[in-house]
Amino acid sequence: MAKKSAIEKNKRRQRLVAKYAARREALKAIANDQTKAADERFAARLKLAELPRNSAKVRVRNRCQLTGRPRAYYRKLKMSRLALRELTSKGYVPGMVKSSW
Repeated sequence: MAKKSAIEKNKRRQRLVAKYAARREALKAIANDQTKAADERFAARLKLAELPRNSAKVRVRNRCQLTGRPRAYYRKLKMSRLALRELTSKGYVPGMVKSSW
């Protein structure tokens, strides 16, 4: 199980990303638009820099929904390999069996 503080920090980041997503997208569109004037694009970049750093999507860490583990994460299943193995061995994942040879 991951530290509760790390899990909560990641949840705060996810909330900030959702809160600032529209504003961030609009400023990025202005900043990357080559048809706009250079000073207008620069002003958009400055406003973008004023937004909280944790409102950027890249700062959110993928974590297991069950354990909070940040590594060995399967995006499709939203869980780590260890949690998947545990559920598989208990028979909760249909069609999956532990391999043996």
